[in-house]
Amino acid sequence: MTIEPSPATAGRRGPPPTLLAVAAIVSVQFGNALAGTTFAEVGALGAASLRLLFAAIILLVVLRPSVRGWTRRVWVGVVALGVGLAGMNGLIYLAIERVPIGVAVAVELLGPLSVAIVGTRRPRDLLWVALAGLGVGMLALDSQGTVAIAGILLAAGAAAFWALYILASARLGATSVRGVDGLAIAMVVAAVIVVPFGAGSATAAVVRDPVLLAVFAGIALMTSALPYALEFIALKTMPTRVFGVLSSLGPVVAALAGLVVLGQVLSPLQLAAIAIIIAASAGAVASAQRPHSGRG
Repeated sequence: MTIEPSPATAGRRGPPPTLLAVAAIVSVQFGNALAGTTFAEVGALGAASLRLLFAAIILLVVLRPSVRGWTRRVWVGVVALGVGLAGMNGLIYLAIERVPIGVAVAVELLGPLSVAIVGTRRPRDLLWVALAGLGVGMLALDSQGTVAIAGILLAAGAAAFWALYILASARLGATSVRGVDGLAIAMVVAAVIVVPFGAGSATAAVVRDPVLLAVFAGIALMTSALPYALEFIALKTMPTRVFGVLSSLGPVVAALAGLVVLGQVLSPLQLAAIAIIIAASAGAVASAQRPHSGRG
């Protein structure tokens, strides 16, 4: 659905929506790369736990969601949204622990691509599937050892949960519940799911270095609160189809973040594979009759 600007919004000067959308992507990917620098101390699931915990706290404090009058249908949608968030965050961090962040985020794009083309019968859409498969196959061929293969499989798992997140968002959007309320409670659900798996390593690390609490509060802002606000503003005047195509730039920004923050240098084959997956994702979203968008 295209969101048309109101007269007041259209006449108001501010940053271009494209710039805001790109800024949201930069914030998320650099936040994830920063989280990657802590894996040696807290572990991937410990990092995911701290990120989700702080994100839930921030959203609850800022948004102060109301659950009054929620029906069973709404709760099912919110819980599904939370499960999607939990799987996306936990699995992508486990993937980033094993493969370069640019590679992991590229494979994760299979999630929105799958949603964009589900049920299609158009030959052109099958081309996007073939392109994406080629890109993932190239990444698998370039990967050495079981650790790297496991990383790609974990990223594919994150893609599946991203698809669930998108579908749950659409289900929730069909109700009368405010989207921000659903997101805040879904983040709590995600934290409840992931924290038990990472609480041990996270607690031990925080006891050794309490500064990690401030670090992950910042990471939660970068990967949740700030990008959500930027996307919310951007989507007031930007068609969702354009936003979906821009979201396909995530692997490019992730590769840059991996280089700058983590010192990860991708091989020519990895770069080519990422470019192919981006093209497949952008093409599928741009040509979809009923475009969907979502973030991980």
